[in-house]
Amino acid sequence: MACQITLQPIDRYAGLLDASIIFSDILVVPKAMGMSLQMSPGKGPTFDHPLDTPHDIEGLNTKVDVRKELGYVLDAIALTRKELNGRVPLFGFVGAPWTLMGYMIEGAGSKTYTRSKSFLYKYPEESKGLLQRITDICIEFLAEQIMAGAQVSLPNFEMVSDRKLVQVFDSWAGELSPIDFATFSLPYILQIPSRTHAILESRGYYTVNPRVPMVIFAKGAWHALELLGESDYDIISLDWTHDPVQARKRVGPNKILQGNMDPNGLYGGQSHITQEVERIVKGFGGGKGGYIVNLGHGITPVPGTPTCIS
Repeated sequence: MACQITLQPIDRYAGLLDASIIFSDILVVPKAMGMSLQMSPGKGPTFDHPLDTPHDIEGLNTKVDVRKELGYVLDAIALTRKELNGRVPLFGFVGAPWTLMGYMIEGAGSKTYTRSKSFLYKYPEESKGLLQRITDICIEFLAEQIMAGAQVSLPNFEMVSDRKLVQVFDSWAGELSPIDFATFSLPYILQIPSRTHAILESRGYYTVNPRVPMVIFAKGAWHALELLGESDYDIISLDWTHDPVQARKRVGPNKILQGNMDPNGLYGGQSHITQEVERIVKGFGGGKGGYIVNLGHGITPVPGTPTCIS
């Protein structure tokens, strides 16, 4: 079913889409850690028993066999890549540690993030321990996704049929103050590229494959753009609150920039869409790194239609 859903837009709009992304959810990682996850109609993903105190962390799986616990995602990636038959590349992804931890504590999405932030402030050391455990699983999961066939072709990398790319979504990054982001998010997302590359190197993947580009999307973390630009990530994905011209200046000429049209701009009509795309392309230009024109977040559901959980 995940394969079929991933293929639907590719089949329906043949030749018009540049890539596909596997139909999955970032919360499969907490589920693999032992949390009970439900997909509630009209509400989305929710946890039956969110974390409340550090004692609850003790009930999580201390070690996660990624191939065993998340093999269904890897199988979906392998099947989808086969069914795509080279038409477009296939993206893989994980949620960033802080975003995942936030969901694990809130139990679902939140407007205030009171529970998760309170947990950070009351239990900082325990929070760091949990964030590191999540980070370790995400790194292994990304490596397995890449080996299963998550791939993408980029114009400024070698045009190789097995080109792969994976993205890290820190959707709640902007909910943290700059100091809290530097303490509870940045140290963990910075580990992901180098350690994932090290795993692929140790398993002989890079003996026959080119280096895998990696994307970081830290929504709302405008204050950390220079730090992300200095990281081992190849591509910096931006939400719609960034000015493309200033973003290019802040990260320098060598990084690829991705984004950053407001998803609601799609409802502004053809002329508005054209105007925004031209503005973004012009703003991102002027660097060796190049750019990927995209939305600054997920597609917003049309009012009155069912919400697609992805």
